[in-house]
Amino acid sequence: MVSACRPVVIRGLCADWPAVHAAAASVEHGAAYVGQFDAGTTAEAFVGSADLAGRFHYGDKVDGFNFVRDSAGISEHIRQIVVSATDREAATRYLGSLPIDIHLPGFTRHNMVPAMPPSVAPRIWIGNASVIACHYDTYDNLACVVAGRRRFTLYPPDAIGDLYVGPIDHTMAGQPVSLAANAGEGDARYPRFAAARDRALVVDLDAGDALYLPKLWWHQVEATSPFNILVNYWWDNFSIGPDAPYTAMLLSMIAIAERPEAERAAWRAYFDHYVFRPDGHPLAHLPPEKHGVLGRMASGNYGRIRALVMRLLRDV
Repeated sequence: MVSACRPVVIRGLCADWPAVHAAAASVEHGAAYVGQFDAGTTAEAFVGSADLAGRFHYGDKVDGFNFVRDSAGISEHIRQIVVSATDREAATRYLGSLPIDIHLPGFTRHNMVPAMPPSVAPRIWIGNASVIACHYDTYDNLACVVAGRRRFTLYPPDAIGDLYVGPIDHTMAGQPVSLAANAGEGDARYPRFAAARDRALVVDLDAGDALYLPKLWWHQVEATSPFNILVNYWWDNFSIGPDAPYTAMLLSMIAIAERPEAERAAWRAYFDHYVFRPDGHPLAHLPPEKHGVLGRMASGNYGRIRALVMRLLRDV
């Protein structure tokens, strides 16, 4: 499933969780179930006025946002989310990406996906109806709906050029977002978005359902109920060390992005040959024992190449 790099819907994966059953009884039962695990920590929530309808995004310009951030205790956030669930005039509140083992210890013991390795720590997302801007993650993601309904609108990684992505260093929650996906259909500022929209996958999940979302897939997430809870797991199934592809991309940007077009094309050929390997291993014409540091990373070559890179960076 993971190696195919395609989203997969898993109906009923977490339907037996006590948290799902509590939330199905009522908003208050769901909130009380989660609140019982409160460790007394504080966290930051997004808060937007009622007229935003939970559409958290940039403001009129990309140098600001249309919401404020509010720091409070977990139980207080949950209390206000419950109030807003029944008051259409109240502010919309969104509490996202909380490490459960820190903020709600004990929750995971009763609500878990057995197939997930113990080293993969779950996170929880609690809020009112909301639309989270279209973004990507650099980790594989298993998203489990605990309360309410979720609609995921998905775009493949190679749609990035049609999504009109905002800044990478001024974001709402760490990852850049699509400006076009949040705009009205036919917005003249984003003519290429029509191509991305035609490739979109729309997935509706009920409480108890889950979605496996591969890394780098763009996703807009709509929580359509007044009270919503989601638990997710992030992990990198193919990591063999601490270095991340995103870090390599940033370093490549400063080293290559503003070189002449012809030189960029030359480097693209080398990246294809050594990194992306559309024609197979670059030393396939030699026996494996002659591959040197281009041999299997797990055979010690990861550390050798990393040491070489660190030495080159140190000598600059």
